[in-house]
Amino acid sequence: MITIEQADRLKQLPPYLFAELDRKKAEARSRGVDVIDLGVGDPDLPTPDNIINKLAEAAREPRYHRYPSYTGMNEFRKAVSRWYKKRAGVELEPIQQVVSLIGSKEGIAHIPLAFINPGDVVLVPSPAYPVYAIATMFAGGIPYEMPLLKENGFLPDLDLIPQKMLDKAKLIFLNYPNNPTAALATRDFFKTVVDFAEKYNIMVCHDFAYSEMAFDSYVPSSFLETPGAMDVGIEFHSLSKTYNMTGWRIGWAAGNSKIIGGLGRIKSNIDSGIFEAIQVAGIEALEGDQQCLREMQDIYTERRDVLVAGLKKLGIKVEPPKATFYVWFEVPTGYNSASFAALLLEKSGIVATPGNGFGAPGEGYVRMALTVSKERIAEAVDRMAKAGF
Repeated sequence: MITIEQADRLKQLPPYLFAELDRKKAEARSRGVDVIDLGVGDPDLPTPDNIINKLAEAAREPRYHRYPSYTGMNEFRKAVSRWYKKRAGVELEPIQQVVSLIGSKEGIAHIPLAFINPGDVVLVPSPAYPVYAIATMFAGGIPYEMPLLKENGFLPDLDLIPQKMLDKAKLIFLNYPNNPTAALATRDFFKTVVDFAEKYNIMVCHDFAYSEMAFDSYVPSSFLETPGAMDVGIEFHSLSKTYNMTGWRIGWAAGNSKIIGGLGRIKSNIDSGIFEAIQVAGIEALEGDQQCLREMQDIYTERRDVLVAGLKKLGIKVEPPKATFYVWFEVPTGYNSASFAALLLEKSGIVATPGNGFGAPGEGYVRMALTVSKERIAEAVDRMAKAGF
């Protein structure tokens, strides 16, 4: 019998937030609790039929059964370029400035391997999607947390980053519309980011996964729309949320050709690309009938309104988000993030994500996802009222 010991990079990691949520849900269900899961942001709506039909058609094509290109089918990357032109007025050279990804998480996790050496600093927001910091640590880098605070509109204050960190920083992660706070970035903020990146020679990696999850006629801006953005950074995107394709694992990165090229080199040594039939379906998603997108936005708007109105009726201070399918709110007086989330599960069978699980500045908040029906959301609010929240 040999001794099995995990590498130091695994030992330094905290439990992955959503794995811990899954464990708690399983425990509650084993006790017979009818759990209403507002924790993980996994769309409950099905992938639109036209996309499924295109996959079924393409999957029968023998030419798609061989190894795909590491960096993606040219036709898929051209479709991404056309999407950017139509959506944001951004011109992209599809072969040099777009790379397909096995979901945007894969690209986010791999980008530090292309550019970060041990001891380099990566600027990461907090609270945030955990992969930004984890990927940095896997590459031997040092994550420096930029607090996202209510008084700053949950935007990082770049002026507060110490000079000693700026001297070592090589990359900054940003994410707007934001998970978990649902905050928005203005064009002025993005211009500030470009100027900051140029001044300190820092690459920008913007996670734009929630670009189409917007309400009340709001249209989120792409970072790549910003003058000078193509000189300093890239943008990650995904079909997961927009077209309810989380399990399909298809996304892309677009922007500066040298950054895209570095990410492509990592991918060519680690994975073998995306099944091309899925990329054909991805083209259909981007260029087919977009009525599904409008219908999805209407559904999430209804759900948002039911949850926000219900929480307000309970006396909880909450603002309706203009984008993402998350509602981020301060916990009532007398609770912290963990205790309030635990009580929701214990008393009401409701799973919510404690804000501090996304980073210390998230303490005092919880996040609820709009990924169950409006009827179940209404039931969740009713359970909270009956439990005395």
